[in-house]
Amino acid sequence: MTGVAVAAVLATTAACGGGGDPERGRPASSAPAPDPAPPAADGLEAAALADGLRIGPYAVRAPEEPPFSENYTADPASCQPLVSLAPGATAHDPVAEVHREADIPEEAVGIGVLVQLRTYEGDGAAAVLRGLAAAGESCAGGFTEVRTLARAKVLSVEPVEAPDLGDEAKAFRITVRDVKEDLRLYEYLTVVRSGRTTLSFRADYMGTKDVGGVPEEIVEAQWKQFTDAGSGVA
Repeated sequence: MTGVAVAAVLATTAACGGGGDPERGRPASSAPAPDPAPPAADGLEAAALADGLRIGPYAVRAPEEPPFSENYTADPASCQPLVSLAPGATAHDPVAEVHREADIPEEAVGIGVLVQLRTYEGDGAAAVLRGLAAAGESCAGGFTEVRTLARAKVLSVEPVEAPDLGDEAKAFRITVRDVKEDLRLYEYLTVVRSGRTTLSFRADYMGTKDVGGVPEEIVEAQWKQFTDAGSGVA
C-alpha cells in the first residue's frame, strides 16, 4: 500500500498568482504555492465508494453510525490504533471522515469490509501512520480490545504485505480469541496514506476461516475512486 505517489484527492491547489509585467504575464514571485487546505467533508464523501455500489459480489453501503467509535478501546492504550482511528484514538483527530461497509448480501456468514477515509491537518496523517507502525511492533504479542459490552483478547498482531499505493501503507493480520468460545478469529487491517488523507480497510469473517487479507477488489475500487475524485494531494 505504498508507492504510487498519486497527487490525490479532495482539495484543489491554487495556481501561482500572476504579477509583475502585465504585458509579459511574468509572476511577481517564484515562491511556491501554499499547501492546499484539507478537504471538507463533502469532498471526502465524493472520494468514497458510492452507497449502493456493487464491486463483484460485494455491496457497498453507508452505515448510519460511525463503526468502531470511541467505545472501542485498547488495553494497553498504546495499541489503540490497531482497534480504531476514531476521533480521540490518537493525538491527531481528523478534520473530516467518511465510512463505508461492504459485504456479500447473499452470504449469511461471510466476509465484511469496513472502509474509512480520514483527512488530517498538517502532518497528522503521517503521525497516525507512525503510531500505527509503533502499535504493530509493541502489541505484536497481543492486547485486550475493550468493547461496549465485552472484552476480546487479541492473541497476536503480524505485519503482512501491503498494496503498493499512496505515499506509505501498513497492513496487519490480527488474531482474536472469540469472546464467547475458545475459537480463533482473524481480522486484516490495511491503512494507506496519501498526503493528508488515510484510507483504512478492516476485513473480518463471521467464523474461523482465515480469508488471507483485505479483498483486493475493494482496495482497488476505493483507490480508483479516491484518485479520480480530485487533482491535488489531500
